[in-house]
Amino acid sequence: MASVRLLVYNGLFHLSKPSVGRHSSKSRRLFSSSSRCMTVMPAWVIDKYGSNDALRFTKNASFPVINYPNEVIVKVFAAGLNPMDVSMRGGYGAATLSRKRDPLNIKQSGSEFPLILGRDVSGVIMECGLDVKYFRESDEVWAAIPPWKQGSLAEFVVLSANEVSHKPRSLTHTEAAAIPYVATTAWSALVNTGGLSKDNCTKKRILILGGSGGVGTFAIQMLKAWGAHVTVTCTQNAEHFVRGLGADHVVDYTAGPVEEPLTTLEKFDLILDNVGGDTERWALTLLKPWSGAKYITLITPFLQNMDRLGIADGMMQTAATVATKALKNLARGVHYRWGFFAPSGPALDEIREMVDAGQIRAVVEETFKFSQVPQAFNKLEKGHARGKTVVEISKGGDDCAL
Repeated sequence: MASVRLLVYNGLFHLSKPSVGRHSSKSRRLFSSSSRCMTVMPAWVIDKYGSNDALRFTKNASFPVINYPNEVIVKVFAAGLNPMDVSMRGGYGAATLSRKRDPLNIKQSGSEFPLILGRDVSGVIMECGLDVKYFRESDEVWAAIPPWKQGSLAEFVVLSANEVSHKPRSLTHTEAAAIPYVATTAWSALVNTGGLSKDNCTKKRILILGGSGGVGTFAIQMLKAWGAHVTVTCTQNAEHFVRGLGADHVVDYTAGPVEEPLTTLEKFDLILDNVGGDTERWALTLLKPWSGAKYITLITPFLQNMDRLGIADGMMQTAATVATKALKNLARGVHYRWGFFAPSGPALDEIREMVDAGQIRAVVEETFKFSQVPQAFNKLEKGHARGKTVVEISKGGDDCAL
């Protein structure tokens, strides 16, 4: 269960806002003098897949370059680390992500190194490509970084403008970096795959399996803001936490077989599964049959199949698996779906409005300095933090939050 969040503050350099007017982006240079002379930057990288020992700090990481006219360079103020980053550090998804980075297979094996991890970013735009019109230099922004791109544990990161959104005014950079990756994952699953929206969610019955994790806690808040009835499974220790986020009904999955109390409840319109494993065996029976009800799981064998079998055979195995399960459950009157992370600036635009309206809050528990990234990785890997409280950062950026 993705229950731990790490936010890393990078304060090794002070921000210098470039002196640019509010002129059209078409008249901007691709780079301004503030970064044109820069070729390296500080970052945490890995040079091979492995354990925490693979992490290495360097002051000579390659400075990101705008290669396409719709890209922007962001100065990182706070960076997010998710359980996905721990998995990627160990090589999870390496085959698929390498092919995504190099679709024509031109580069040599291992060309992704040195690799920078970190999937969330909150910061300030330093440079804009020639076709970028929605953003200007010095805009405060946030984004979820796709896993095939260099991450945010660095001073700068380059992103497509379509992946970036203006940061909520009501959040600090620390708080803002707690949201994008889990938010866009939940949005992709519930909106893109589940078909939910603020216009059709009222009074729908939603079950979130593993609701105290990052995706679950965001989903609770979003669904409640849209008027849904939300049931959550979690540990007894997390019950007060998820109820504080708006959960209507909570089931303790450590008290015994969790399916037993769930079967006594009214059936659901949608189930979001953050747990996986044996849950598919009984969870689909909790849906309303022949009413368009959907079961969406975020725990899929997609990347594992590619890593284990190779791209071609892995895709065939994946297609066969999901098709078999979908057809089997369609015959029972319910829909079986896989949910995936999808970067989306427009989704973050809508989420920003909900945050600034007070419908969604950021959850930050503990802070770490940028120099303590390995320790934060270690704590993340052991699952000691759950993201319950927010710690204010008094220093000007040389910290991070977990």
